[in-house]
Amino acid sequence: MSAAPEHDPPVDGYFGPGSATRRVIGDPAALIGGFSALFLQALHPRAMAGVEQHSSFPDDFWPRLERTAGYVTTLAFADRATADRSVARVRAMHRRVRGTDPVTGLAYSADDPDLLRWVHVCEVGSFAAAVRRLGLIDAAEEDRFLAEQVRAGALLGATDLPASRAEVDAYFAAVRPELVASPIARRAARRLAVAPLPAQLLPVPPRVRATPGVGAVVSAGDVAARLALARPVWSAVAAVAVGLMPAWARELYGVPRPPGGEAVTTAGLAALRAALLGVRRARGLPAPPR
Repeated sequence: MSAAPEHDPPVDGYFGPGSATRRVIGDPAALIGGFSALFLQALHPRAMAGVEQHSSFPDDFWPRLERTAGYVTTLAFADRATADRSVARVRAMHRRVRGTDPVTGLAYSADDPDLLRWVHVCEVGSFAAAVRRLGLIDAAEEDRFLAEQVRAGALLGATDLPASRAEVDAYFAAVRPELVASPIARRAARRLAVAPLPAQLLPVPPRVRATPGVGAVVSAGDVAARLALARPVWSAVAAVAVGLMPAWARELYGVPRPPGGEAVTTAGLAALRAALLGVRRARGLPAPPR
């Protein structure tokens, strides 16, 4: 979610230069906040039913994350016409997602304003909380980001969106009776915590050598080596993402408070952000436009 166009920032986008949206979404800490939002979103049975029944979550894990990240960054950094095309694609997909939630027995649809509100608040609240935790924005800028994001949610059909941290907290308090760590939610959380790591997304271990005219040949042993390198990294990402959730959400999942609690999560988030910035520099990628 910290990716961004390499050209000059557009002047006709929904969120222009100097916006809190660009400052928050452009920071690598927001990416970890986005993973935290996924754990949080799974606690709403009707929202989770759509994911469970209309996607192949394990097989589609990384493409789904890529699509979500692409949508968020497009809305934050692209010109309005490009953003509108992305919005239209998402709304078209939402119209096809409907059914009955097996946990509550209630009907759901992905374009239901209540469910759109839940997904939106989980996302933007988690983005902002992660970036602010590291002192990269203050309370006023966090509120400015949340107020700006009301427009983003409205583009997808969400209504009555909170526009400040106080309103986000009030919303979560109001919706909490609907939330449950159902077997479906717990299964989704396990998938997130132990995500599939396809070989093409894993770092190449030092012993893998390119074959002239062929490139790097990846054997079953190479894949195992890559998994050995990548799995601890993803475990750290998942642990920090869970730690970033509100205390009441962790309690619903039955996650014990780790020794050191919030300080450990903050230190882990700072380390992951530094690593992501290091990857960006190593690859010569420009920082997102502000």
